[in-house]
Amino acid sequence: MSIVTIRNVEFLNNPARFLDPYHFRVTFECIAPLPEDLEWRLIYVASPGNEELDQELDDCLVGPVPVGVNAFEFEGSAPNPSKIPPEDVLGVAALILTGSYKDQEFVRVGYYQNTEYDNEEMKENLPDPIRFDRLVRDINQKPRVTRFQIKWDIVPPQPRSAVAAGAANSAAVPSADDLAVDDDAEPSTNGKPAS
Repeated sequence: MSIVTIRNVEFLNNPARFLDPYHFRVTFECIAPLPEDLEWRLIYVASPGNEELDQELDDCLVGPVPVGVNAFEFEGSAPNPSKIPPEDVLGVAALILTGSYKDQEFVRVGYYQNTEYDNEEMKENLPDPIRFDRLVRDINQKPRVTRFQIKWDIVPPQPRSAVAAGAANSAAVPSADDLAVDDDAEPSTNGKPAS
């Protein structure tokens, strides 16, 4: 069972210029207080076949994390154009947001990013060299989410119920899936930049 569940990732500047920083808001739910920070990382993958070319654009520590719905805004640098092979600049790349607790990755959210020129003439007659100042990116809003089981070292609180003395049967214990979610709850914001 995961203590933290991502509820939404909203890109605040999409589409945008290729060289603009990424700016987004992450909303997540926590079912038990976490005394240690959650680490969030943003990674740009231009060449899926070559992990050495992946660029970590930024990371952020959020915590300690209280029970409930929490949110933070995250800004990550644009990828360094000099580290992207020219044949991998245009077209589809991947943008990955990872969440970790105590150096254990518990979630990976991947997005496809399409990069192209901002006008039809350049799309048809590709400039050489590449004009990064004329490129735009568009991030697909349908993420691929992968969750990993980790050791949280935290026990979620169990609801207390009164049982009559001498009761022959005990009530079923609810799981995390049975907990009510208040969609109108105001998220708390307690992010701080990573050192």
